[in-house]
Amino acid sequence: MSAEDVKLKLVEAEEPDENDYRLQDQVGFILRKAHQRHVSIFAAHIADLTPPQFAALAKLHDVGETSQNQLGSLIAMDAATVKGVIDRLKARGLVELSKHEVDKRRLLVNLTAEGRDAVARLIPIARDITQETLAPLSAKEVAIFMRLLAKLA
Repeated sequence: MSAEDVKLKLVEAEEPDENDYRLQDQVGFILRKAHQRHVSIFAAHIADLTPPQFAALAKLHDVGETSQNQLGSLIAMDAATVKGVIDRLKARGLVELSKHEVDKRRLLVNLTAEGRDAVARLIPIARDITQETLAPLSAKEVAIFMRLLAKLA
């Protein structure tokens, strides 16, 4: 058994005292700190986009043209938030909007040529950001961590 396995078993074996409430031991607090660390790493590597803006570009790269509402669903954003993200990406010339042929109320979002170039350039950087975020963990811990996070999402 490796030292990492022993550490994981020790963490699993610890039973918190139900009468104690320590903020630093709460899931929301720890997730927020981890998120802040990731956002800081992201900003150091991709300073001109926010993580939600990158998420929108990356998902459009994956799925192609889609409705604004569908894009929001795909990247876990409510309609108002995704609209703001798309508006800012449109102002920068990275996405374009068009009306659906049948349902004129429905807005379709697609990458522009500049947006496609940006995504192609940024995806390798995003992979590096993920690796840097997860760097304190072993490969086995990363697999466990990602599996557990997916269960919470």
